[in-house]
Amino acid sequence: MKKIASVFIFVSSLIVSFTAFAAETKPAFTLPPLPYDKKALEPYISERTLFFHYEKHHRGYVDNLNKLAQEKGLIGLTLDQVIEKSASDPELKTVFNNAAQDWNHTFYWNSMMAKGGGEPKGAIADLITKTFGGYAEFKKQFIETGTKLFGSGWVWLVLDKDGKLKIVPTPDADLPMIHGEKALLTCDVWEHAYYLDYQNLRKDYVTLFLDHLVNWDFANENLKR
Repeated sequence: MKKIASVFIFVSSLIVSFTAFAAETKPAFTLPPLPYDKKALEPYISERTLFFHYEKHHRGYVDNLNKLAQEKGLIGLTLDQVIEKSASDPELKTVFNNAAQDWNHTFYWNSMMAKGGGEPKGAIADLITKTFGGYAEFKKQFIETGTKLFGSGWVWLVLDKDGKLKIVPTPDADLPMIHGEKALLTCDVWEHAYYLDYQNLRKDYVTLFLDHLVNWDFANENLKR
């Protein structure tokens, strides 16, 4: 009986140790699921582009962030907290790049939908008309901003610190939240977002984003928050 009891205690201790180890090694950040199938945005964004963009680029940022969060003692912080903490610290620049790119990509996926695009409706439409004089002028400025951004980055529709609607570009991993702005929607203009489908024709990609992909419901939801 003593031998059985000893075996039971030993096995129990192994289970407890394994459970503790699993808890410690569980990734702090996970790749969020896409809000649609990888074929859903065709023909404007191909399944091939979405596979590489999501499974390779976005997943890579999440994997790197988990390694860095462990190394830098950032486990326990939310993604927003990691971004805010690392944004102004040069020693955490790599952390910021990966954390911000995780946030940016998740926001970008939700900024699109199957059978989306076209002129907006609801509160965002009223605000666009009030700010730009109409959707046509907004569309022109959004496309120009996304096309003219040098290098890699993002083009955003935001509310600024004064609650005014603006179109803003950000380079690399930069994002509105660290500038006190509220993001409503975004278009990714890093080359990996469009090059397999459009090569160097970024303007065509941004135009089709507005005409066929943009999720105005998502922008309206963000406006309400």
